[in-house]
Amino acid sequence: MSRVIFDIETVGKDFESLDRATQEYLLRYAETEGEKEEIKGRLSFHPLTGEIVTIGLLDPDTQGGRVFFQNAGDPLLPFEEDNVFYETGTEKEILEKFWNVIKGYDQFITFNGRSFDCPFILIRSAIYRIKPRKDLMPYRYNDKHIDILEQLTFYGASRRRFNLDMWCRTFGIKSPKEGGITGDEVKELFKAGRYLDIARYCVGDLRATRELLIYWENYIKFSP
Repeated sequence: MSRVIFDIETVGKDFESLDRATQEYLLRYAETEGEKEEIKGRLSFHPLTGEIVTIGLLDPDTQGGRVFFQNAGDPLLPFEEDNVFYETGTEKEILEKFWNVIKGYDQFITFNGRSFDCPFILIRSAIYRIKPRKDLMPYRYNDKHIDILEQLTFYGASRRRFNLDMWCRTFGIKSPKEGGITGDEVKELFKAGRYLDIARYCVGDLRATRELLIYWENYIKFSP
């Protein structure tokens, strides 16, 4: 069975760029300045107030990958680095590239993909009138989509949902955060024009997810 891991990086829109009605809607329950700033800082978590700047895919068996990322500066020619092919485009273009690649796989693997990556990709694609070429939200308990976070929390039986970094540290896996970048910094990196750094950070997430997948398959998943 062909399978692929994928992950996205997102940034939120500048709050002041949103229309007045949207601003008022988002802040309707905020009572303090701290609460308002927290809401403004979480715009990247929602496809209605954020956008995708990087999509990465990694074959867990061959360890070959592809990363599509936005680059508002001088266009970069496609290039390969450490068995990963990098290519730039607008958000619409990288979504189209993603669908062209994902359609060829039987199974996909994510970390928190059912709650975040998949809905985000589907809504952002719909905004550009791009039709899905694969069912990213299949029946929860089949093996077409292996969401590693769901597996590690036993579909919510273990209620605490630790992040990728915590799971990596627990199992002695190199965390992508060890590279000096965290997901919270992606927006500032994007504003600073460090697009390739974001793409490489995404590759770190993909490789960490692969290691978690292997750990889950060998030591947690029951195989009679």
